[in-house]
Amino acid sequence: MPQHAVVSQEEWLVARRALLAKEKAETHLRDEVNAARLALPWVRVEKRYEFDTAWGRKTLGDLFNGRSQLLAYHFMLGPGWKAGCPGCSFLADHFDGTLPHLEHHDVTLTAISHASLPEIEAYKTRMGWRFPWVSSFNSDFNFDFHVSFTKEDLAKGEVFYNFEKIPSKEANDELPGLSVFVKDEAGAIFHTYSTYARGLEQAIGTLMLLDRAPKGRNEKSTMDFVRRHDEYEDAGKGPSCCD
Repeated sequence: MPQHAVVSQEEWLVARRALLAKEKAETHLRDEVNAARLALPWVRVEKRYEFDTAWGRKTLGDLFNGRSQLLAYHFMLGPGWKAGCPGCSFLADHFDGTLPHLEHHDVTLTAISHASLPEIEAYKTRMGWRFPWVSSFNSDFNFDFHVSFTKEDLAKGEVFYNFEKIPSKEANDELPGLSVFVKDEAGAIFHTYSTYARGLEQAIGTLMLLDRAPKGRNEKSTMDFVRRHDEYEDAGKGPSCCD
């Protein structure tokens, strides 16, 4: 743990106010970024995408579930994988609590993975999650949104991810992301936004809280401390205080 100066309350207040000025500037910049995000042009989705779901075969339009906005999380779980990506699982642990708030604000959230539906359902049951999660196994969806890559794609030496070409050695057959869609009253669907890599961090409330803890994220590499929630040493014991 880094050594910190120990000062009087008055000296601490001076330093805290200086940091507050930076935090306010960050908030104002975030407001600007949010406004720019809302102002992005849209792309009409012309292709018909279909998914395997617990409720049968569904189209992309069906996934809106009666709402006008859809957040589709590209969860890293590929065909034949024994478990989902630990990082995606960490992020997905934050989904269930937000569902009622999103759904009552005209937004549907679903996870989409390239794995088969039985593989998804098995891992979802293991993790105890409730959020909708569907399979794009028999669809071009993951490939068109640049989160799944074939062996042939990777063999070319580079793939397109996060809006640029990256070396294949930095990629995987599955990568994470979030894509956002809107549906108008006539039923037309538009792609409005996608984000990848560290662009997903703000969806992870735990990281936002750790950033305010004295030791911060306390990591040697990105999220090296993260485990699937049933893989921590005390998994299943539940929250405790003052043992």
